[in-house]
Amino acid sequence: MNDDRGLNPDGTIAREGALDRVAAEFAPVVEAARGRISRAFGPDRLHSAYLYGSVPRGTAVAGVSDLDVQLALHGEPTEADRAAARELEAALDRELPQIDGAGILLSSTRVLLSELERHDLGFFVACLCTPLLGPDLADDLPPYRPTSLLARETNGDLALLLPGWRTQPAGRALGRRVGRRLVRTGFTLVMPRWGGWTSDLDRSAEVFGTYYPERAEQMRLAAEAGRSPSPDPAVLRLLIEDLAPWLAAEYTSVHGTKAPR
Repeated sequence: MNDDRGLNPDGTIAREGALDRVAAEFAPVVEAARGRISRAFGPDRLHSAYLYGSVPRGTAVAGVSDLDVQLALHGEPTEADRAAARELEAALDRELPQIDGAGILLSSTRVLLSELERHDLGFFVACLCTPLLGPDLADDLPPYRPTSLLARETNGDLALLLPGWRTQPAGRALGRRVGRRLVRTGFTLVMPRWGGWTSDLDRSAEVFGTYYPERAEQMRLAAEAGRSPSPDPAVLRLLIEDLAPWLAAEYTSVHGTKAPR
């Protein structure tokens, strides 16, 4: 296993992406996103925009990876903002063959910088997001370490997601969402013991498996689903009905539950 723990020399978690890591074939995707975001959300609405996921990490695969975007708005997101984001997602997915879908998250700067979100959305922006447009909110956030507090506040609410997953129609979107969330939760379950950070699905599953070998194969399936969901509905059922309930219970016993929102 690669021993890089994703840390700065002082032991804090390093920001994992950068625009200079974007692969050449995805450079037009980034430029298209930059231009369209600026046009769809003017300076009166948009404080800053960020990329996250495989594109800014430089690990995206053409035709397989999606484009993930976080927008920080001056005010709370409105229905008009959400409609504009949906339209932008569809346009990027339709016009850019390098990506398989686009997802845009909307949050206000108030929420992103709030004390309640300090170890969840704040950590997300400071360590997992790459600045694309506007001032960087990371300048107003603290450094982070791989602690149990960080684990609890980032992924300590898995149990709340299970009822919704069980009622949603099976498909690629649900499979990808479930797979990614389970891998992230599995990794952060063991993160304080491992003493580092990674967002790579395969490495996250591998790290988890060293502490829970009896669940390693299921987590490997979750990592595969997070990248390219299996067409076999039995795989999604296994993840939702077996791995997820066990993981939620184990997480609570180790780290506790996330502070109510």
